[in-house]
Amino acid sequence: MTLSVWRYSHLVLAVSSSIFILLASITGIILAFEPISNRVQPYTTNNLNEITVAEIATTLRENYTEIISLEIDKNDWVTASIIDGEGNNEIFYINPKTGENLGKPTETNSIFQFATNLHRSLFLKSIGRFFIGLTSLLLFLISITGIFLIFKKQGGFRGFFRPIVKEKFNPYYHTLFGRWLLIPILIITISGVYLSLEQFAIIPKSKIVHQEDTLFAEESLLTLSQFEIFNNTKLSDVRKIEFPFAEFPDSYFLLQLKNKEVLVNQFNGTIVSEFNYPFTALISYYSLILHTGQASILWSIILLLACIGILFFMYSGFSIALQRRKSRIKNRFKKDACEYVILIGSENGNTFHFANALHSELIRLGKKSFLAELNSYKSYKNMQQLVVMTATYGKGEAPTNAKKFNALLQTHQQGKPFDYSVVGFGSLAYPDFCQFAYDVDDMLQQHANSNRLDNVFTINNQSLESFNQWLLQWKDKENLDIRLPSTVINKKKRKTYTFEVTKNTKADEQSDNTFLIQLKVTLGKVRFKSGDLLSIVSDKDHRERLYSIGKSDGNTILISVKLHDKGYISNRLNNLNIGDKIECSIVKNKGFRLPKKAKNVVLIATGTGIGPYLGMMHENNKKSDLHLYWGGRKKESFNLYKKEIDAQLEKGNLVSLRLALSQEQKEKLYIQHVLKEDGEKISEILKNKGVVMICGSVVMQKEVTNMLDEICKKYLKKSLSYYQNKSAVLMDCY
Repeated sequence: MTLSVWRYSHLVLAVSSSIFILLASITGIILAFEPISNRVQPYTTNNLNEITVAEIATTLRENYTEIISLEIDKNDWVTASIIDGEGNNEIFYINPKTGENLGKPTETNSIFQFATNLHRSLFLKSIGRFFIGLTSLLLFLISITGIFLIFKKQGGFRGFFRPIVKEKFNPYYHTLFGRWLLIPILIITISGVYLSLEQFAIIPKSKIVHQEDTLFAEESLLTLSQFEIFNNTKLSDVRKIEFPFAEFPDSYFLLQLKNKEVLVNQFNGTIVSEFNYPFTALISYYSLILHTGQASILWSIILLLACIGILFFMYSGFSIALQRRKSRIKNRFKKDACEYVILIGSENGNTFHFANALHSELIRLGKKSFLAELNSYKSYKNMQQLVVMTATYGKGEAPTNAKKFNALLQTHQQGKPFDYSVVGFGSLAYPDFCQFAYDVDDMLQQHANSNRLDNVFTINNQSLESFNQWLLQWKDKENLDIRLPSTVINKKKRKTYTFEVTKNTKADEQSDNTFLIQLKVTLGKVRFKSGDLLSIVSDKDHRERLYSIGKSDGNTILISVKLHDKGYISNRLNNLNIGDKIECSIVKNKGFRLPKKAKNVVLIATGTGIGPYLGMMHENNKKSDLHLYWGGRKKESFNLYKKEIDAQLEKGNLVSLRLALSQEQKEKLYIQHVLKEDGEKISEILKNKGVVMICGSVVMQKEVTNMLDEICKKYLKKSLSYYQNKSAVLMDCY
């Protein structure tokens, strides 16, 4: 409920102020160029911090008959107002070092004038200023609600700067740019609100009152170059200097500095009066500088990017909202008429894509299927099969449209027995991967008439391949001829390369139907690293299969493959001979590469998950101490990798090896059991900024992470998620 309030507040604030934010952003982009263009003018002085007031005051007195004032604006342009020999008042820019006349001030460019008036008041004077001030306030509130939503998405405050899962373009960059531009946007909004409050006198401007001491001793007469305060004050600290209008004791130099105002005796340089600006005056001064970008070119560029970012947030935010609206459900049949019920839990609408694909296929096959959100769970009179497809939000929490499911499950009973399957969608980058899917499974197991058809099936990063694997398993149990719809299969094509087979061990010659195949690009160079993925698309059904890459000598790819009886791609790879060619693509997987700075790295794998580690050992070159834990069935299972592993142990690229062979003894020994035995060692590695990497099946991944969590709590008094948030635990499971 709380999340819904923040999300709808975020949306309502954006919609209600969209026109004004749009105008303010566009004019802000234009105005951001003004200080940039001003900084490249010949009037700009870059060394004001090297020139003292004594130097410039002396220079002006030597070059001009009478000086009225000297002013340094926010562009660091120095303007002098003088009376010439004919009694005329002249105002011009000067070189503060030489006093040279650099030219008269020109009018502001008409484009900037127009943009300024539109930005400040919409050409509506006071009414317009009110709406612009209100817009700043609303944009501030939008930013605050956005911060809260990022906290929820990233699993709390500590996860705010954690890498974001790269999902669809708009949600990903909406969050990413939101983090980058948060501070500039907050500064823009807070300064804008303050300036508006000051404009309407809600924050009163302070009055400056000097207490003057007019005592003067002629014997203490000094030159300007001898004035202590003039020598100690740099021009970079000055806003304006007003010169005495006559040689009278009560006519003073007025120094308007950035933090105070000082009256200086014109004869001996003593301070007659000093007035420190109140806090509100300083805020006003810096608010104007920060809001307009006149502090520096760099800050102007940052404001420019922030304004462009605001426009992008408007586009991406509304696109995300529309995407959620598109996720509205349409059913051909009423709920009580349907034998298949598909329930969805989704935060951003992404899971609907997969649920609709299954729903459409069931309808195509003449089945009666009903689609609903988990929050809409009710009694279903004829339900025989329940499929729950749900994402997880934040720290293992339910998505917004699934928060009521547990309560509804207790309220609405099903009159007939039914089978159920749970499919979890999430990202291994988050500590609580698919946690809510497991929670739903636990809830359904408590239901009197429920029968679990299979274990929870988890899908990482909306993988079409994983979804298809689940679909193949599920349709076989249901005896249905379901095909993945073309609307799901179609995706942007990747660049393909032609690879030649240089080695293939063949599955029938190995234990466990696994084999190693080595590929080398035939033309040009392909950039990749161990841990990246090799994509092979089936020419039969256009489905993609991904294999984790190990980079061996030169530009050679090594992958470990499990042969499946009905696996079209695995059979195709197994049948390749040396010299044969195959078209493949490279998919970057930057989140699963050998860490550059970690002194110790624990490599955990079962079965073919060892593939990328074989390449990482080659890449290591004794830079890190690698500790390999591998799980398989028998000693023969390891023979496929033994020669390579022994060579790396001898070279020192691999420091230690531990095997977990489940069928070599009476009691099953799995990899999590071996990890438990080495718990103290692993905890020390994590404590000393080491990294743990996990590659293999999702089933193994859950058991291993549970064990690692126990180890962390026992030896380090912290949960595994603490180290995941520090990118000390990397996973690539399937």
